[in-house]
Amino acid sequence: MTPGTAVEATVADRFRELYGHAPEGVWAAPGRVNLIGEYTDFNDGFVMPLALPHTAVAAVSRRTDGQLRVHSADTDQGLIQLDVEALEPLSDTGWAAYPAGVVWALREAGHAVTGADVHLASTVPTGAGLSSSAALEVVTALALNDLYGLRLTGEELAVLAQRAENAFVGVPCGVMDQMASACCVEGHALYLDTRDLAHRQVPFDLAACGLRLLVVDTRVKHALGDGAYAERRAGCEAGARALGVRTLRDVDHVRLPDALRQLSDETVRSYVRHVVSDNHRVERTIALLDAGEIRAVGPVLTEGHASLRDDLRVSCPELDLVVAAANEAGALGARMTGGGFGGSAIVLTEADTAQTVTKAVEAAFAAAGYTAPRVFPAVPSAGARRVA
Repeated sequence: MTPGTAVEATVADRFRELYGHAPEGVWAAPGRVNLIGEYTDFNDGFVMPLALPHTAVAAVSRRTDGQLRVHSADTDQGLIQLDVEALEPLSDTGWAAYPAGVVWALREAGHAVTGADVHLASTVPTGAGLSSSAALEVVTALALNDLYGLRLTGEELAVLAQRAENAFVGVPCGVMDQMASACCVEGHALYLDTRDLAHRQVPFDLAACGLRLLVVDTRVKHALGDGAYAERRAGCEAGARALGVRTLRDVDHVRLPDALRQLSDETVRSYVRHVVSDNHRVERTIALLDAGEIRAVGPVLTEGHASLRDDLRVSCPELDLVVAAANEAGALGARMTGGGFGGSAIVLTEADTAQTVTKAVEAAFAAAGYTAPRVFPAVPSAGARRVA
């Protein structure tokens, strides 16, 4: 049974208890883990996420009275009721800002969404860098798209969900998380150009190759991460201005040394070095996968972690320990994934050594006095879909 199956089986029943009628449907949207390409999406760069089997599930029905009622099985806040015409960006609505922001973004785009009853439940770990918020946004957007007959594509829903998070919630994220949740395909990774949303489904059948991709949730989130994402985004934008380009996407890897010599600010220089190099790492990874050289991706992951740790400075001791312990135990490669300062790392390993690697990471955490990590396989899964 996949992590979302049990939730899908019960969410409609809970909806009936809450609202006194059956939902018009049930939808699911997954969290994601990013194989390679970190902090590149807001620079118009390349990323390569894959969807997880962990999902946000929503039972939804339309309303015609302008009311949005939302409830989550994962909080103790109870039923929240909002007036869709009174929705305001950056209002303090807690977790409800994610579905409310989607309704706001749809209405801002001219879609006549007149309200909804929503019950949500999620198996995407929160605080682990696996895009639990994007899953909430995308599942809401897909449900309303279907119920209101909006005929929006997955790409269009992802952009609207990103706008909800940027403008309504106030988080300056790129579009990768929402695109992954909306558009991924089972058994594949998503090669995405975030400039124009061109994308390609790349076969990523680890099991057939005797491999496994592990997610190691460190279960920590350091306060240093508060505001750090926005600061790094601003630094990248400053670097692009100094180099006279639209975004760092426009700095070719072959001219990176020349570009770095033009930058006087060492912090900006290190951010530029990471972004341009990580874009190149995505392209190298694609070339390896297209050539059937999946194992050779491992060292690219480890190289990416060093860049995130040293140039972008978004790692932390727990993430560094995962990478070091896994590689010492025979993993093919590992890196932190997501925004950093805690959250999760990924580890590429042979299937028959996955248990050894897992135990080595767990032992290293115990020896360091850290909370035991949560380790599970990242199985490339389907994107957002209707399930009932």
